Amino acid sequence: MPARINPSILAADFVNMERDLHKISSADLVHVDVMDNHFVPNLTFGPQMVGRIQDVSTIPLDVHLMIDNPDEWGLGYAELGAYSVTFHAEAATDPVRLARRLRAIGARAGLALKPGTPADDVFELLPEFDQVLVMTVEPGFGGQSFMTETMPKLAALRRAVDASGADVWLQVDGGITEETIVTAAENGADTFVAGSAVFRAENPAAQISLLRETATRHLHASATS
Repeated sequence: MPARINPSILAADFVNMERDLHKISSADLVHVDVMDNHFVPNLTFGPQMVGRIQDVSTIPLDVHLMIDNPDEWGLGYAELGAYSVTFHAEAATDPVRLARRLRAIGARAGLALKPGTPADDVFELLPEFDQVLVMTVEPGFGGQSFMTETMPKLAALRRAVDASGADVWLQVDGGITEETIVTAAENGADTFVAGSAVFRAENPAAQISLLRETATRHLHASATS
């Protein structure tokens, strides 16, 4: 299975969003960062904007909720038709219940971890989720540098997923470039959020292909050794 590349529209031109969505039509999913200016110190999209993105996007939405109280607000994004809804372990009151409700609506359920959040408590929850997102920057802003210190956690999650036999995607988000995608792939990621690396490229479609091919060559090289 080739690596998945999900460009983050946080790096797109908000005034020309539909144009930029067409530029990334070869991507696997569109990563949509929902921030509430409470859980993280930034404010981005709400349900109305995500609904319009859903209307005009030719590829499915990968919604990442960086918000307080996803137990209350998360279901609305699944009801909009998002393919995947990921919420933060640090914000959810009952992550398993929320994941089950998201799945019942028809969305994939994802659980995100900040860089400082350990993975140990997630291992037993893996069958309840379709994706675990390891943040490789502190959530809240695009354009940050990749945190290599998150790689042991990613590798541990890869081993746990493989041991469980669960069909769980391992996603990384933050500072993904042609260089850092190799490190993340080798440590177990199979799904990659890339913002600036795609939207600032001269040819976003070619850049998506390059990132996908680069990551696929290095998938899980060291995580399972």
